[in-house]
Amino acid sequence: MPRYRFQQTTKDWFAIFIDELQTIFRDQGILIFFIIVPLGYPLLYTYIYNNETLHEVPAVVVDENRTQESRNFVRKVDATADVHIVSHCANMQEAQQMVKQREAYGIIYIPRSFTSDLARMKQTSVRLYTDMSGLLYYKALLLSCTNVSLEMNAKLKVMRSPGTTDEVDAVTQHPIVYQQVDIFNPQTGFASFLIPAVLILLLQQTLVLGVGLSAGTAREQNTFGELVPFTRHYSGIVRIVLGKGLVYFLVYLWNAFYCLFLVPKFFSLPQIGAPWDIWLIALPFLVACTAFAMTCSVLIRQRETVFMIIVFCSVPLLFLSGVSWPSWAIPNFWKVVSWAFPSTFGINAFVKVNTMGARAIDVSHEIICLWIQAAFYFGTSLLVYRNNIVASRRRYDERRKEIIARRNKATQNN
Repeated sequence: MPRYRFQQTTKDWFAIFIDELQTIFRDQGILIFFIIVPLGYPLLYTYIYNNETLHEVPAVVVDENRTQESRNFVRKVDATADVHIVSHCANMQEAQQMVKQREAYGIIYIPRSFTSDLARMKQTSVRLYTDMSGLLYYKALLLSCTNVSLEMNAKLKVMRSPGTTDEVDAVTQHPIVYQQVDIFNPQTGFASFLIPAVLILLLQQTLVLGVGLSAGTAREQNTFGELVPFTRHYSGIVRIVLGKGLVYFLVYLWNAFYCLFLVPKFFSLPQIGAPWDIWLIALPFLVACTAFAMTCSVLIRQRETVFMIIVFCSVPLLFLSGVSWPSWAIPNFWKVVSWAFPSTFGINAFVKVNTMGARAIDVSHEIICLWIQAAFYFGTSLLVYRNNIVASRRRYDERRKEIIARRNKATQNN
């Protein structure tokens, strides 16, 4: 008897596996999120930022001060490697028009009180307006203006201390001599900094989108809103979840290999972590994402619902991971919220191993958290599918009783 049950369970599990695999390859929408997007989007996004840094970013100047000091500031900014002053505009309206026409990507505004504030030893300001459609433009313009302002400030301190020696002037300009060393990203490139985090988030979001699209399709096509059909193979909750989940997991094993190993190699991104350490992160991450996606499928009633819920969360999840925004600056409430998503621990673990050269033992906290998430969401996915099957069969029984009652009533009337 136990042997017969094992054979029947294996047969049912294999049937569920084949059915779900066929569903994926029959639905063009699911194929797009499971195959096309993971293949194409990393190449497109990495190609856009592959230059890492920008030089000679076009900028315009609105100088309402028109003094030697203001012209000196503009000349020094133009002399930097990252900014090129293409025009001097009479007012902000003219400068904004040039930015709209993509003739410039930033505006440097010098107020009328620039020189008078300096003469009165009062803090002054230079305003910078940038086109935020590309973060590299903002970075180049901001760093150039900041470095020039710091240099001018050092010289102003020396001018206000006459009668001193060269040694004293050097100490006045730079009380502490320091040298900036960017660890793990010496060229301060945008791609090296952000692309590894984006690749992990891409795996999670496309998996959730594909599973959600499959769940929305099932609920639209099935009369009673059931996620699984009423057949003899779909009789055990565990075998249903394992059969469907294994399909998603196997598909994303290839996607993980492509995104985490091949894409960084194609674009020469930092890749100093050991491959086996990366796989020790990728495996629990994929298991957690698969169970998380199957749990979230309970929220999807229609195919379009998944886009409104999941796509909207992508940018906030990137910030909550603590990579693009410092984790110490994130409020405690949002830190707790971020723990509900596998991407939070997956991004931090992958960046530490792949970009910083950490070992698996160094990210054991993140790996343990991913396995905890995998176990938790596996349990919730069992609960979700059980509740759906029970509710669907209850609606089916109610409809059947209603039809039988109508037939009996019609028979009595005849």
